[in-house]
Amino acid sequence: MSERVTVAKTYKLFIGGKFPRSESGRVYPVTDSKGNFLANAAHASRKDVRDAVVAARKAFPGWSGATAYNRGQVLYRIAEVLEGRRDQFVAEVGAAEGLSGRRAEAVVDAAIDRWVWYAGWTDKVASVLGAANPVAGPYFSFTVPEPTGVVGILAPQKSSLLGLVSVLAPALATGCTAVVVSSAERPLPAITLSEVLATSDLPGGVANILTGRAAELGPWLASHGDVNALDPTGAEDRAELAREAAGTVKRVLAVPADEPDWTQRPDIARLRRYLEAKTVWHPMGV
Repeated sequence: MSERVTVAKTYKLFIGGKFPRSESGRVYPVTDSKGNFLANAAHASRKDVRDAVVAARKAFPGWSGATAYNRGQVLYRIAEVLEGRRDQFVAEVGAAEGLSGRRAEAVVDAAIDRWVWYAGWTDKVASVLGAANPVAGPYFSFTVPEPTGVVGILAPQKSSLLGLVSVLAPALATGCTAVVVSSAERPLPAITLSEVLATSDLPGGVANILTGRAAELGPWLASHGDVNALDPTGAEDRAELAREAAGTVKRVLAVPADEPDWTQRPDIARLRRYLEAKTVWHPMGV
């Protein structure tokens, strides 16, 4: 009996809740930590970035206008689906990052727990970051946090799942929508996460995941006039991205020069960065 030839997978992008091929038609091989071939991934282009931003902008009113409780339910559902595909994530993270089975399990469990943690914050940020302001006059004055808008995220290059979750989940929890460029060398966990997002309750376009090179796609996100904030964690030339972002006066997150230890306990700093403070004055009845 002849030896069977395995069918190589060629993965697609995740834009607007669908899985299109790259407009460029380009793909690139993905290997494990030892150089063994795993699959082909789509190599996103400038046009794909633009399509993803259009999808994110279209989804923003509905997602930001949903109740905080509803957003929390949706994000928790994603965690449930993550848990259901835990074994696949363990295998992919282990292959991508060269981790032992036990270590990969710990990383995946931390990623699921991290997603649940941020899901729990959706209906709490208003109380923690908002305020009823004391004023000298017959007025009520309230400060409430509102989502910034569309966020461009250059995901961590080394931490293929835990780092990705740590930068994506807080953006979604605040009511923002996102366009993510995954780790170039370790994209498979991000691709599987996009399949999780597609089969959960997350509306199409809220999160869009592109595979490709941050050096190529980052400048297009930074200069795009419909992107309101940029997370340059996975980029190398951050100073150039900041200059590109200045042209459209978008917020650029201050991130460490090197990737942080994503296993450390998170705080609400990233939630705060994706929110704008809106203060409302209302006259009191006589």
